[in-house]
Amino acid sequence: METWLSPLYDAEGMREIDRWAIEERGVPSLELMEAAGRAVAEAVAGLAPEGPVRVVCGKGNNAGDGLVAARLLAGMGHEVQALLLWPAQELSGDAGANLERFGAEYVSEGLGERLAGSGAVIDAIFGTGFAGVARQPAAAAIEAIARSGAPVVACDIASGVDASSGEVEGPAVGADLTITFHAAKLGHLLAPGKWLAGEVRVAPIGIPDRAPSQPAAGVIDRSVLELAPRRDARSTKFSSGQVVIAGGSRGLTGAVRLSSQAAIRAGAGYATVAVPADLEAIFEQGQPEVMSVGCPGGDGCLAPASLRALLGAFEHAGAGVLGPGMGRRSDSVELAREAAGAIEAALVIDADGLNAFAGLLERIAARQAPTVLTPHAGELGRLLGRPSEAIAAHRLSCAREAALAAGAVVVLKGEDTIVTDGERVGVNAFSAPALATAGTGDVLAGITAALLARGLEPFAAACAAVVAHARAGRRAARLVGAAESVIASDVIASIPAGMLPGAER
Repeated sequence: METWLSPLYDAEGMREIDRWAIEERGVPSLELMEAAGRAVAEAVAGLAPEGPVRVVCGKGNNAGDGLVAARLLAGMGHEVQALLLWPAQELSGDAGANLERFGAEYVSEGLGERLAGSGAVIDAIFGTGFAGVARQPAAAAIEAIARSGAPVVACDIASGVDASSGEVEGPAVGADLTITFHAAKLGHLLAPGKWLAGEVRVAPIGIPDRAPSQPAAGVIDRSVLELAPRRDARSTKFSSGQVVIAGGSRGLTGAVRLSSQAAIRAGAGYATVAVPADLEAIFEQGQPEVMSVGCPGGDGCLAPASLRALLGAFEHAGAGVLGPGMGRRSDSVELAREAAGAIEAALVIDADGLNAFAGLLERIAARQAPTVLTPHAGELGRLLGRPSEAIAAHRLSCAREAALAAGAVVVLKGEDTIVTDGERVGVNAFSAPALATAGTGDVLAGITAALLARGLEPFAAACAAVVAHARAGRRAARLVGAAESVIASDVIASIPAGMLPGAER
C-alpha cells in the first residue's frame, strides 16, 4: 500500500491478523483478550464514572473483552456488574474462560432497569465480525443502552456497525468512546458508522509487527502532499501545469471563477476558462490571472455548437475540469457528453458535468485519458440511478461501483470523503465543517485538476487534493474565527497553507 496511506482494516483482514498472531507467532488468544480488556478498563477508569459500571456482553470474543474489563475495573475499586444477553453456556471458549474469572448475570428481560443509574456502560455485544441487522436480544439491549443516558465505551466497534463498511442496517450503539484493538477499521471512519463511534482510540494488544494481512483501505496522510513537484529556477508557467475549466452559464458564473482560482492557488502555472461567449466579459473583468476563451453557439450557456472552441482551449492542457456552473439545459447536457469523450487531457468531471452522465457511466469509461469524478451523494445517486439515501447508507460500495463502471477515480465527498479507483481506497480523516458551504466543491475540483496537470497520477492527485482542501478549510475557519462564517474564497486563500506537507499552523 502507498506509504502515505495509514492502514485501515476490514473484518476479514483483522481475522487474518488474529489467526496469524495466534497460530503462526504463538501468541495465546487469552493474552490478546487480556490486553484488549485492559485497554477498555483503563479508558473507562479515565472517565471517573460516578456510579456503577455495567458491562453488556454478547456471546463472542467481544464479550470476553468486556469481562476482562469488568474484572480489572473491579480490581481498581469500581463497582462493576457484567450482564449477559445469552446464557453462559453459549459464550465462546475464551469468553467462557473469562466468565469463570469474573461472574456475570444472565438478563433475559428488564435490562433497561438494570442500566438505570450507571456511571458508564461498556458495549461488549458484537465485535468487528458483525454484519447485517442486530436481532433480539441484542436489538433490545442496544435500545436500552441508548436510554440509559450513561457514557458508553465500545469494545472495538459500536455494536450494530459493520466494521468493513461503516454501514448500519438496524439498531446500533452510539458510543462516546471506542477503544479499538491493534488498528483502526473502516467502520470507524465511514458514515454512518463514523457518527456512532465517538472518540476512537487505537490500543495495541500484543500482536507482533509485520502481520501479513493486506489493509482494506488507508487514511490519507498529509505526506501525500510531498508528491507534488516543486517549482525551480527552470520552471515556466507552461511546465508548471496548464489547466482549463469548462463551464458557466447565465446566473452560474461563480463556479468557474472559483475553480480556476483554486487551480492557480494549487500550483497550476496557467489557467484558462472556456465559457459561453456572451458571458466572457464577466470572466475577463473578474479574473486578471486567468485567460478566457469565449465559446459561441449557446444563449448564455455552452451548447453543442460550442464544442470546437472548447476543444481548442484544451489543446495544450495538462488537465481540466468539466461542469462547474454549466447548468442542466438540454443543449448543455449534450455538449458535456460530447466534450468529455473528445477531450484528450486528464479530466475532472464535477457538478453539472456529472449530472449529464446520469445512468451513463459507460460513456465516461470510453475516455482514453484519466478521469476523476467528484460527486456528492446526490450526484452519485443520479449517476447510479438510485436515491441519495441509498448512497449515504452504502457509501464505500457505491463509490467503488461507480469507479469500476466509469473506469475513473471517484471522490465521494463528505466529512468522510472516500477516494477510490475501484481497488485502492483512501479515506479523509481531516474534519473540516467549514467546507459545508456553497462553492467549496468547485474549489476541490480546481485543486484536483492542478495536481493532475502537475503530473500526479489520478488516485494520488485526488487524495492529495482532498487533504489539501480539508486542511485549507480548517485554516480558513481559524482565520475568520468560525466555521459558519467561511466562504469558498476564504478556502482558496488558505490553499497554500493546506498544500504544505508539514503540521498545520
